[in-house]
Amino acid sequence: MVEFDESMFRTHSVRRGPVFFGSSGLNRFDSPDRSYKVLYAGRDPFCAFIETFGRAAGANVITTTALKGQALSELKVRRPVRLVDLTQSGALVRIGADGTLFSGPHATAQIWSKALHEHPQKADGLLYPSRLDPTRHAIVLFGDRGLKMTELSRKSWYESGPHRRLLADIMEHYGMALIENQLVAGRKPAARTIQRSLLE
Repeated sequence: MVEFDESMFRTHSVRRGPVFFGSSGLNRFDSPDRSYKVLYAGRDPFCAFIETFGRAAGANVITTTALKGQALSELKVRRPVRLVDLTQSGALVRIGADGTLFSGPHATAQIWSKALHEHPQKADGLLYPSRLDPTRHAIVLFGDRGLKMTELSRKSWYESGPHRRLLADIMEHYGMALIENQLVAGRKPAARTIQRSLLE
């Protein structure tokens, strides 16, 4: 167990607020019986980016439309939260799990989510390695722990200015290219360009 009192980052639709606890059963650590809701976040913007835009392993192209439709928000829980830390050496062995918890079937991870949620220590959530970049850490918070969150910032992923430098650094880190897929007056319909640098 680790006490977490840092900011966290979420990618979400620009049409919605960043704080969302869901119970669809479609995500890795959702409740298997929908008895509680969860919120997913990244410990840093890199994790928030790759968990959303890199869902398909091997996908290394992203469109301007996708970026403009998503926002990056920085959030902070108003009190320190207690997270089951699954990122440390030995953590999986101690609970009787293995790496498939992060990369295997969702049904297995959801069973573990339920077990850890129901544990007498009453953790507020989990800290775990991102499936697509295990050096980055993701967070899941349990919605029935009475957590109140503050939104510190919200920007479109394609916002200009200093935020564009962050996006360029992230895409370069993951070797991703940008496709401009909105038609511009005067261009041929097939003229879609892969931009090597977001800063050109």
